Amino acid sequence: MITGLHHVNILVPPSTLPAATTFYGTTLALTVRAVPAAQVNELAWFDIASSGQQLHVAFGRPDIDFTPEARAARRHPCFRLESPAALAALQKRIWEHYERGGEGAPSECDRPGGENSGDKGEEYPTRFFARDFAGNRLEFTL
Repeated sequence: MITGLHHVNILVPPSTLPAATTFYGTTLALTVRAVPAAQVNELAWFDIASSGQQLHVAFGRPDIDFTPEARAARRHPCFRLESPAALAALQKRIWEHYERGGEGAPSECDRPGGENSGDKGEEYPTRFFARDFAGNRLEFTL
């Protein structure tokens, strides 16, 4: 019987693990986790709070995973935040990194206080979207 998700894997361009660590470890405040010794410099793992769930970051193939079509994909993980205040604070932090630029800066982010870029309707929860530096779409909700 399935009891939950252990991890979600996302892809980034080769040699961009420092940018991934900046975005996922610093901006999103996920906890860096050790990877198997044979895969140091090939993977980055992050714990999602104390949930037992993880985000794994691996290298993708530039000719497949980072084409304009792939970067426009709507597939995404969705991260749940503990409160409306935590959701707003994270959106502000991601937006500030987007505006500031630099290593690991997101390529897109819904503006705090603005309309989110997802589908609209009553059935959708409070949420916002961003794309990490590699173009991976990310959703954040309650």
